[in-house]
Amino acid sequence: MNTDLGEKNLADSTAPIHTIGVLGAGTMGHGIAQVAAVAGFEVILRDLDDVSLARGMQSIERNLAKGVQLGKVTGDGRDQALARLKTSTELTDLKAADLLIEAAPESLELKQRLLQESEAVTAPHCIWASNTSSLSITEIASNASRPERVVGMHFFNPVHIMRLVEIVVGNQSSQATIDAVRVVAQRMKKEPILVRDVPGFASSRLGVTLGLEAMRMVEQGVASARDIDTAMELGYNHPMGPLRLTDLVGLDVRLSIAEYLHSKLGSEAFRPPEILRRMVSQGKLGKKSGEGFYKWNEHEASQKVYT
Repeated sequence: MNTDLGEKNLADSTAPIHTIGVLGAGTMGHGIAQVAAVAGFEVILRDLDDVSLARGMQSIERNLAKGVQLGKVTGDGRDQALARLKTSTELTDLKAADLLIEAAPESLELKQRLLQESEAVTAPHCIWASNTSSLSITEIASNASRPERVVGMHFFNPVHIMRLVEIVVGNQSSQATIDAVRVVAQRMKKEPILVRDVPGFASSRLGVTLGLEAMRMVEQGVASARDIDTAMELGYNHPMGPLRLTDLVGLDVRLSIAEYLHSKLGSEAFRPPEILRRMVSQGKLGKKSGEGFYKWNEHEASQKVYT
């Protein structure tokens, strides 16, 4: 791998991106589909069943309606974005995609399989980007037929609000691929940063460390979850405290990432605290289950959709 992220293969070229496919209509997938459609891309949102797709589209419609109400989105802008969005349960319907963004659960084997299945139906110029928050892009692309067109594109929840996108450079990601996804991120009104393919990248490595330490503080009775979050929000100007953010991400997701980082980096900072393991075993997964470090009801879960 080149030591300079700016010295990738300049001979590679990629076609302009007009159509974006999104693999997965869950929390991250439907958010990515929404911002892509609002940015003017044609979007195909794919999931395994119609129920998941319907749930994802309902979330998009609700977010856009709230945006119109708050003056963040015009009525015409909402209607045009929804008109650009199509859904499908068939992978072959993604054949027209110039860029595929994968937003499946954090499983290396699943992402590798989706990549291989995608390459079989998409055009050679199609870029494949993973929204993984911690898994190695190089490992995901290890069996790819076009590894130079595989890259990380890590969005943040809620996607339509959070401005950051981490572009994660795998060992074989080409410069043209990096440049293309950077342009896409900017068109989505995101701020892209470039990071190397190391465990946890930049954001997860720092964010998970903070979140796990906050959990240990709750476990040790230092302060309540709400007061710990308030300390970070008012004392350090974080827009959201680490425990509320954990509830939004999902405690099961945080546990999986922590276990992965602990195994890869060997640091005790990433060893999952017992409180996290216990809450996950009890089904307290955060917002999606209705309870985590906070209790979520329909009203609270829908607050601050736009800020």
